[in-house]
Formats: sequence, structure tokens, C-alpha cells
Amino acid sequence: MSPIQLPSSELEHLKLTQVSKDALAKAHSSYTHRNPASLHAHQLACQCQPGGNTRTVLHANPFPLNFAWGNGCTLNSLDGHTYTDFLGEYTAGIFGHNDATIRAAIDEALTRGWSLGGNNMYEKRLAKLVCERFTPTMELVRFTNSGTEANMMAVATAMAWTGRTKILVFRGGYHGATLSFRNPPKGSATKSVNLPHEWVVGTYNDIARTEEVLSALPPKSLAVILVEPMLGNAGAIPGSLPFLQYLRSYASSHDALLIFDEVMTSRLSYRGLGHKVGIQPDLMTLGKWVGGGMSFGAFGGRRDIMEMYDPRKSGGLAHAGTFNNNVISMAAGCAGCKVLDEETTNRLNDLGERLKEMVTDVIEKHLYGDVPHTDGADEGSLKAPGHHTTNGTTNGTLSDTHDHQFSNGTTINSPMYISGIGSILAIHFPPSYPHLQSLFYHHMLSKSIYLAERGFMALNIKLGMNDVKMFVEATGEFVERYRGMILAC
Repeated sequence: MSPIQLPSSELEHLKLTQVSKDALAKAHSSYTHRNPASLHAHQLACQCQPGGNTRTVLHANPFPLNFAWGNGCTLNSLDGHTYTDFLGEYTAGIFGHNDATIRAAIDEALTRGWSLGGNNMYEKRLAKLVCERFTPTMELVRFTNSGTEANMMAVATAMAWTGRTKILVFRGGYHGATLSFRNPPKGSATKSVNLPHEWVVGTYNDIARTEEVLSALPPKSLAVILVEPMLGNAGAIPGSLPFLQYLRSYASSHDALLIFDEVMTSRLSYRGLGHKVGIQPDLMTLGKWVGGGMSFGAFGGRRDIMEMYDPRKSGGLAHAGTFNNNVISMAAGCAGCKVLDEETTNRLNDLGERLKEMVTDVIEKHLYGDVPHTDGADEGSLKAPGHHTTNGTTNGTLSDTHDHQFSNGTTINSPMYISGIGSILAIHFPPSYPHLQSLFYHHMLSKSIYLAERGFMALNIKLGMNDVKMFVEATGEFVERYRGMILAC
């Protein structure tokens, strides 16, 4: 019997997969040798926690780093290594580490006690700051303990207001632990801890497919559209203006509500990303950075809707939460909102835009420019078969390449690129070659740069241009070293 002949494209894929796996195995070995204290801490944690973990996103292979302390824009691991922090606690750590103003506000608040069982002055100050900052959307606001809670409450509010049950969300969307609509990794379980609402799942940035989904709904059944103006967890994918405008128009014309989940994106402009693009939702949600990086969330919006929670009125809605107004988060939030004033917000987002430009340039230079490179020879050389897939999202997932326009106007589909707005960014590789993404993560760690294993970044206000230059230089070294492997995708 003749052996099975695989198509050349499949052979190239298998070869590239093996080469990238071998390179990653070397990186894991080096990482393990360099971080024995973190490994030991992980092994101890595994005795009491499933996988040594109590927050899934923090797991990384072969084991996560453990940190001893942070200061400014740096983190120090148990093994004594210092890293420049480009992850920024997944957007919550916008103030960097141990900010003096926020620290002083917390210390002062703690001198007065922290579980008072009643109203306090901090919550009133913070509510005023939030409503003034996020005007005109935020007419009235209520506080929660997390962005997850804020989105849960916003959805429940919309259902109560409309008397309807259908909720439109989008593949790739992430609104909290029980409100996650990312496609699960291939081969993973299909079980979910999502709330058992009547979810209707659309395709982000695709008006035609969204119309198809909505047209199939029973009349007057849609309560709310819940959407991020830029997908955060799925890889910093900005919503197109026509798409967001369509959602606003549809909600208004069908007596449904529009919620902008700005737990992450509210930091991308002084008054939030929705305000920047000129679209006003009915409700919006906020996250931990607004609470000074402490445990915090908020939901609010139109006065007539939020007044359902007025306890002075009979027949209203109740909203409980022992720590909704805890003095630590309230005091930290008051201080943090003043630290992150409009000038500081703009400076940080300008820095992020500069980083995005410089990373794009260095990818262009080392992937396609006439520069010295190794063609991945030390990691297994592969010749590129060419690029012919397109960019964008399909069913909430990224495609294998992204349209990149060179400075001379030429466009090519690039297998490595950076996306995002301002201070929230992500480095992407083809999803069909996940080892490359992990390889980039370990390369950046070896250069003393900390980011998410999936390539996600959220800049903090302690970072400066020298840090950006260091990041860009390290990225260039990665592209040069693994150029052949990247182009072979």
C-alpha cells in the first residue's frame, strides 16, 4: 500500500508546527532554569488550588512568574529579576505600581476605619467625579466590586427597563467571568460558567451578519445590545464607526437599550471611547482603574433608567453589595481620577500610538526590508509559501494574516502585526500557529519585558519613551531571529 501523500501546504504546516514547538521547548527550558523560585511557588500553590491558580488569565506555560513587589513601571519576581511592566494588570494598573498619591489616599482612609456599615463621604466625591468625567452619558451612577458585576447589573437593568429577555452580544466579546463570548481554544471543553440568559450572538464589525441574527428574533424581544467599543480580551480589535453607529440606530428604533462596556476602553479618551467616536449609549460600565486600581466597578447612564434604583421610591429595584462603597476603593478612586487628568490621559494614549507605529515599522523592516537576518536558521529555517488570507474577524476570531500597508503605499498580508487604540494594544500571530505567540512572550521576558502570553498590553502612566524604545528593540530582535518561521505561516 502506498503511503498517504499530504498536500504540500499541509506538509509545510506540519513542519512549521514542529519547528515552532522545538523552539518553544528550548524557551521553556531556559525559562525554567532562570526561575526556580517561581516554579517552587507554583508547585506549592498546586497543593491547595486547581493548577495552582485562582485567576485563569494569569496562568502561563510552563508555569507563571510569581512577583514579590512592584514600583513605578517595574515588577520584581521571586527570583530577583526586574521586568518593565507593559501588561498594566490588564488595564486596571494604569497608575503603575505604588503610586504615591493613591497610596496616601488609602493610608488616610484606613486611619478612619474601613467597614463602617453606612454611607461615607468618599463615595459621594467619587460619584461626582465619575458623572462629571463621563458626561453626557453618565447622568447617574452606581458602584460595584468589579467590571463583571457592573456588566451583570447593567444587563439586568436593561431587562427590567424593557421587560424583554433577548440580549445581543458578539463573538470575541468579554464582559466578565460569567459574560464571556470568546471562542474556546480548539479541543477545549464546551462547558461554560456564563449566566443562563437568552444570549443572541452576533459577529463583531459585521453589519450584514448582525442584521441576519436580529431579523430572526421575535418582534419586541430584544432588551439590550451589550458591546465593547473595542474588543479587549479578544486582542484589541477596534469597532468600526459604521458598525457602532448601526448598533446605536437599531437599538433606538426598536426600543432596546445600548450598553457600552467601557471597563477597559474608558481610559482611551478622557470621557471614554464612546464619547471619542461620537456615540452615546443608554448605559455604560466602568472597571477597576476608576477605583484607583482597587476592587471596583460601576454602571450608569440615563437618569430615567437609573432612577429605578432610587430607594425613596416604591416599587423600585434593589442593588446590594457590602463593599460597593468600601472606603479603600472610594478613596483610591477619588485620588486616581485626579491623577489621571485629561493631560495625563492624552499623553499616555499618545505614547501608545507611538509604540504601535514603531512596532509596525520594525516588523516591516525585519520581515520585508533588505536587512541582515537569520531566516530562523538557528531555530529551523523555512521558506515562506506566500500570504493569501485576509485580515479582520470571522465569527469573533482573527484570521492568519493582516493587511499591512507599507510607507510606499504597497499592501501585503502580514502574519505578525499590532492592533489597538492608544494605550491598549496587542501583538498578533496566526492563530493556527499558537507556538509563535508563546515564543514571543518568552522572548520578551528574556529581555526583561512583561506582557500577557497572548500578546495583550495595557500601558501605565509610569512608562516613558525609553521604555517604548526598549520594547521596540526587543520586538525587532525577535522578528529578525524568527523571520523565516514567521514568513512561513
